[in-house]
Amino acid sequence: MSSQAEVVAYNAAAFICALFVLEYGADRFIDHTVILAKRLGIPQGLLALLTAGAEWEELAVVVVSIMRKRSSLALGNIVGSTISNILGAFSLGLLFIRPQDHAGETLFDASSKIYTVLQLALTVITGALLAFARDHINWKLAGWSLILIFVLYILSIAWYIRKGVLEAPELSDSDSDSDSESGEDGPAADDTSDDERTPLNRAVRGFPSKKPFKKPRRLVYHIAMLILGLSAVVLSSFVLSYSASGIADALGLSDVLVGVVILSLATTLPEKFIAVMSGSRGHLGIMLANTVGSNIFLLALCLGITLVATDGQFNQDSVNPIEIGVMIASTLAMTITVWLNAMWARAMGALMLVAYVAFCILEFLLVRK
Repeated sequence: MSSQAEVVAYNAAAFICALFVLEYGADRFIDHTVILAKRLGIPQGLLALLTAGAEWEELAVVVVSIMRKRSSLALGNIVGSTISNILGAFSLGLLFIRPQDHAGETLFDASSKIYTVLQLALTVITGALLAFARDHINWKLAGWSLILIFVLYILSIAWYIRKGVLEAPELSDSDSDSDSESGEDGPAADDTSDDERTPLNRAVRGFPSKKPFKKPRRLVYHIAMLILGLSAVVLSSFVLSYSASGIADALGLSDVLVGVVILSLATTLPEKFIAVMSGSRGHLGIMLANTVGSNIFLLALCLGITLVATDGQFNQDSVNPIEIGVMIASTLAMTITVWLNAMWARAMGALMLVAYVAFCILEFLLVRK
């Protein structure tokens, strides 16, 4: 095996292994953050929305890429993940929607439509900055402005939740399982009364037996697990960034290409899983919040940090007008889909997914050749 092939094989293996660590770390971090919020009295709705849409693993990848002087990889990952969240994840959710279960229903409420428009406006603004303002703008000021937008976005969510205007997305199954396993709320709730939930009474009444009540774990356990999860996210993000740049160097690929296609596809796998599960189970609010929240997180916080750290000077090159155009067009398509109440959901989902596959292929064959 040639030296180049060995480098590619090693970095590919490290990349795949890091994905498993990333998934584990993200799950632990989110699960135990939710439990700690309950213990400490932090509003559950706000934390649920943040865990549904926050891209902590993407932020870690961006920061590590910048620290390793691979700013183009960070930028490519931001733009690529924004595209992948819509064309690769939201599209899957649309494909798994069962229209017969939602006949005549309003699938997306007013607040969902408002935040979708906010996402579109942010996408157009950042796309215009990257495409046309290279020599006519203070990049650090632009970066801090994006970070400020993210802070205002979080504060608006907190305000809406506290006022009861915006209903927080439901927690994922893994969140609920983690909480019940810790004994936080005792056995899972059902339609039976409290006396029916005891093992003896359930047996007498003919109900299936349930696991005995488990003693809640100590607060220090959840703090330790949260730190463990966060450490796993940071470690795996470093490996992902290092292995992706290693593959790019060995194959002569640009950092932007690796970030836009390979790294973004890998780091948005959680979003794709959530989209499929929430779409098939009818939790369309979770599916939408996951995509919109993720993209606002990427374009406001992650891109803002990138611009502040690099002052708009990337180590190789920036994203090109074609990639920016695809990002804006996909966001516009998603906005129209939401405002039309997911009319022709499966057809639109199939069209988006085909467009994503075509985009990835063209990136390799034409755009970044």
